[in-house]
Amino acid sequence: MNEPLLQVTNLKTYFPVGGSLFSRSKRFLKAVDGVTFEIRKGETLGVVGESGSGKSTLAQTIAGLYKPFAGEIIFKGTSLTGKSGKELRRLMKPIQMVFQDPYGSFNARMTIGGMLDEAIRICLGGKRTERRDKVHEILRLVGMPEDAARRFPHEFSGGQRQRLSIARALAVDPEFIILDEPVSALDVSMQAQILNLLKELQLKLGLTYLFIAHDVSVVKHMSTRLAVMYLGRIVEVMKDESIDRNARHPYTLSLVSSIPTIDETEGHVRKILKGDIPSPIDLPSGCRFRTRCGEVRKDCACVDPQLLPVDDGHQVACLICH
Repeated sequence: MNEPLLQVTNLKTYFPVGGSLFSRSKRFLKAVDGVTFEIRKGETLGVVGESGSGKSTLAQTIAGLYKPFAGEIIFKGTSLTGKSGKELRRLMKPIQMVFQDPYGSFNARMTIGGMLDEAIRICLGGKRTERRDKVHEILRLVGMPEDAARRFPHEFSGGQRQRLSIARALAVDPEFIILDEPVSALDVSMQAQILNLLKELQLKLGLTYLFIAHDVSVVKHMSTRLAVMYLGRIVEVMKDESIDRNARHPYTLSLVSSIPTIDETEGHVRKILKGDIPSPIDLPSGCRFRTRCGEVRKDCACVDPQLLPVDDGHQVACLICH
């Protein structure tokens, strides 16, 4: 088996909240609280969970947009933790990110060609004619015409902008792409087109993905392995094809039951979650899912369950499951 391309160990991303400037006792919003996983070259790790579970913060911490409070991020055997300036930018070049809202991440005053050319010039260099040819090649890769290079972001539809956002990520020849809710703002037909494009690009270019979404069916379609995240922690990891049959954590079971089916009479029982996700500032004691779990036991309030193996390639953080 090849070595992991990305290793994340006990990653924590905390944000200070409340208190005065000189207060000694600080409170923290624990957006990511002890996440560990690895991704091997060519695979897609899908991360699924409700809004507020910490998925996007995890993605942005790995991409270098947030500084981790603790833990380590290792890419291709080199630690990114503690690096800054030119050294960090050099190490981060093979890592790119596609955001949920592509328009918000574009410069409205620059043409598409200008933005792609700027990324290529800064990261890869080359003559102007070579960069122009590369811009046209990338546009063709994502299914856009060459004349898109002369147009501005506001001239495109939502689906076209997401294609262009993917093109910008490809401009610097990345190895690893973080996809943060890349299709959640699109209609269903356009979602299918973008997902198929991402799969084609992965096969053609040998890309590795971290794919984040709140829709279980979308993540299942895209992923090699699937991680379920709840309130800053990963609570279950499994192979994507086994989620319908082998999901064990009560939270995962509720997410799986929310996937629409054609025939609701074939033993399909929806497990409706009660209540809202707790605040990441004041976390519940013990198991952080216990306040919404229908199978909670007394010891769930005392013991914080760890992610432990239950089968080959399958890990669960739940006292009931072990």
